[in-house]
Amino acid sequence: MAGLADSGSNPDVDLLYDINGLAKDAPGWFDRVMEYVGEYGLLLAIVLLVMWCWWSVRRRGDDDAASTVAALVWAPLAAGIAVLVNVPIRGFVERPRPFLDHQGLEVLVQGKTDYSFVSDHATIVMAMAVGLFVAHRRFGLVALVLALFGGFIRVYMGVHYPTDVVGGFALGTAVALLLSPLAMALLTPVVKAVERSPRLGWLVRGRGRADRDDAVIPEARSDRTSERDLAA
Repeated sequence: MAGLADSGSNPDVDLLYDINGLAKDAPGWFDRVMEYVGEYGLLLAIVLLVMWCWWSVRRRGDDDAASTVAALVWAPLAAGIAVLVNVPIRGFVERPRPFLDHQGLEVLVQGKTDYSFVSDHATIVMAMAVGLFVAHRRFGLVALVLALFGGFIRVYMGVHYPTDVVGGFALGTAVALLLSPLAMALLTPVVKAVERSPRLGWLVRGRGRADRDDAVIPEARSDRTSERDLAA
């Protein structure tokens, strides 16, 4: 299995050199930016997108807020499960990092000694992006674009083959989608219970919406009381 990319004529290796070659031609400061974005920045951006989506959903306070928040909770959980699934896959394939088998690569991050296939970064960002897409299409599309860009950067940095990234995308998507019905069945009742809680309800719906809902009830009761008085 380690010989997945041993041949220099392999299209996977050719694409690796083509993309990584861009790092050689780029100025040093740009490579440092790409290094930070590839290691931390894009993952942080997707996490912030999930938080932004949650804030938007709870502030709007629609009737389906609980199911949407449950889907948002599933996004990071899907990423965590996908990474756990990747542990035995990496151990089975045992593919070395590309810079260990191929000379002349511009490696932007040193010290990586674990196996290359499947890319954890690609798995995490895609699982979260797909989970966010399930919850909210507009935010999810932005996250998917960021995830795809993140996969490109992992190859640009010289730490993964293109097929490592594609494998990560496939794994993250599969976990997020295939387990989504079960996750929603388990998480939605929990989130609805939180929504009904006097202390934690704000996590699902903003206080403004709750106040408006409460304001209608006393008026309705007052009208019914007046009708009963007139009938008497």
